[in-house]
Amino acid sequence: MTSEIELRVEQHKQGRFEGYSKKYNCNRLVWFERHPYVQDAIAREKQLKGWSRAKKIGLIERENPAWVDLSEEWGQPVKMIGEV
Repeated sequence: MTSEIELRVEQHKQGRFEGYSKKYNCNRLVWFERHPYVQDAIAREKQLKGWSRAKKIGLIERENPAWVDLSEEWGQPVKMIGEV
């Protein structure tokens, strides 16, 4: 759970955190949810942590079957319609 997803993703991409994500080079954002209230986000995170790996993979693949990095273009200049 984070209130600054862009910063958290960048930190993972740069390998700033010791542990699982750095050890296994987990640096693609393939799924995320937004919640209006912190308490809801924390409750959802706890729920997901109790799920099996298969169930988590099913959640990702329903929304992002190609496992595309959803943050790939974050921070890039936005091209306006008609720009080359």
